[in-house]
Amino acid sequence: MSERASPSAGAVEWLARRAEAFVLPLAALIVGLLAFSVFLLFLGKSPLQLFELMWRGGFGSWFSVQNTLSRAAPLLLSALCVALPARLGLVVIGGEGAIVLGGVAAAAAGYALSGAPAFVGIVAMGLASMAAGALWIGAVGALRHYRAVNETISSLLMAYIAIALMNHFVEGPLRDPASLNKPSTHPIDPAFAIGDIPGMDVHWGLVVGIVACVISSILIEKTSWGFAARIAGGNVRAAQVQGLAVGPLIVGFCALAGGFAGLAGMIEVAAVQGNANASIAAGYGYTGILVAFLARHNPLAIIPVALLLGGIDASGGLLQRRMGLPDATVQVLQGMIFLVILFSETFYGRFKAFNPDLWQRRR
Repeated sequence: MSERASPSAGAVEWLARRAEAFVLPLAALIVGLLAFSVFLLFLGKSPLQLFELMWRGGFGSWFSVQNTLSRAAPLLLSALCVALPARLGLVVIGGEGAIVLGGVAAAAAGYALSGAPAFVGIVAMGLASMAAGALWIGAVGALRHYRAVNETISSLLMAYIAIALMNHFVEGPLRDPASLNKPSTHPIDPAFAIGDIPGMDVHWGLVVGIVACVISSILIEKTSWGFAARIAGGNVRAAQVQGLAVGPLIVGFCALAGGFAGLAGMIEVAAVQGNANASIAAGYGYTGILVAFLARHNPLAIIPVALLLGGIDASGGLLQRRMGLPDATVQVLQGMIFLVILFSETFYGRFKAFNPDLWQRRR
């Protein structure tokens, strides 16, 4: 047996291809941090102090870790809203709209079912939120396939429409008259609140997000539906020639992605806010875009990346107090990292160390 066909050579080639998906995003993250360091130097601030405070605010104590885990929970679900359609070659960036509508739907269901058993109320809130998110992002997929509307533009515009609808319901038909200074919906039944994981000050939304990532990975890697999505993502025409129903596949994946984002809105209502208000539009849908791209749209890789971005987000208040930086500093950092991540996409397949095809050509 030749070396090229040997099992060990095949394992090396498999590891090389996998390593590229890890090394390049990591390198892009480091470059983004270095670029932000130069930006800080122009402001007269110390990059070393910034990174030290980011570590302390995100991971430096048990309190910080719990804060990070709580912030990572919605990021897990919002990142799936980007990662799942990406398997079909779609760039959906409107997860924020599904989150806010999911939160409003969950709050309405939680108030309407006041007095029902806790299990019934929580399940109903989850289903209502997922249905709202699925309808919203599923519509993006339908527009893309049946009317050739660019999904990136349509999902972003629909996110703005969703936020406007949320404000309408919160300040209008669903408003609690007792919410004077901050318009909110009626509070949900306290029995429907999602509590904390035993021994931790972290709500169960974290577990829900992790389970959703695992289920999504199994769906993509181990099912015929996921296999069909990978084929359609590589070449739509080839998928249609093979007899695959590309339209339902696109709409279905987008609807599932929106359902996960809507569930993130329900968790924010049931575990954090207690009702729906403007605070559920906290930007998790936009940060989820960065999480998904940094994880290369791999549902399992989303878990550690969401923890990292959750830690950076958790350190924003500490940076503001200790360094006199505005709270938007974290958003500037995330923006720089995202730009570098997009630029790094042009390097995939170009390095010999990660591309076994180049090994064959140069032998």
